[in-house]
Amino acid sequence: MSRPARGRFITLEGGEGAGKSTQARLLAAALAARGLPVLRTREPGGSPGAEAIRGLLLGQAVARWDSVAECMLHFAARREHVQASIRPALEAGIWVVCDRFADSTYAYQCHGQGVPRAVFQALSEVALEGLRPDLTLVLDLPVERGLGRATARGDTNRYEALGAGFHAKVREAFLAIAAAEPERCALVDASQPLEAVTAALLRALNARLPA
Repeated sequence: MSRPARGRFITLEGGEGAGKSTQARLLAAALAARGLPVLRTREPGGSPGAEAIRGLLLGQAVARWDSVAECMLHFAARREHVQASIRPALEAGIWVVCDRFADSTYAYQCHGQGVPRAVFQALSEVALEGLRPDLTLVLDLPVERGLGRATARGDTNRYEALGAGFHAKVREAFLAIAAAEPERCALVDASQPLEAVTAALLRALNARLPA
């Protein structure tokens, strides 16, 4: 019996309040409606071990670790997520839609918290063993608007509490990632109405990864 074709790996990135979780759900539903097997997941988290680390990372203590230790925790969770959930799904022919991945760690920990890029690269090599998204959808939104949306949701996490200056650096990082890797990334204006954002994401998906 032949093995199924490898699934495709799609990530959604962007700052706080950009609508990544909602759009990941809608995108996964659209793929499932086409008859594709889909796994919708998130980071930090996505597997039991990674979800345990998520609870530590998003808790309310703002200055819990130094920035390098925090980056290492994100990659520990990511390694567990990749090994337990993402890679097995892709090998089984399942399309994976992930709310955040390594680009978020680069934006938040390197640009936002000052972790050297060399540290990020070394941890990426160990944790991911070459795994990269087939498509990254970057949802862009002005910082104040995104933080306003996040606050309106309630239950603010420790990253949302870091302030507009921090999140401006994060936004700059995501824009730089999208500009540097246009073959992988599609930049979408997340300030549009929800339905317009979904339509833009689906257009990018259809153009880049026709099923």
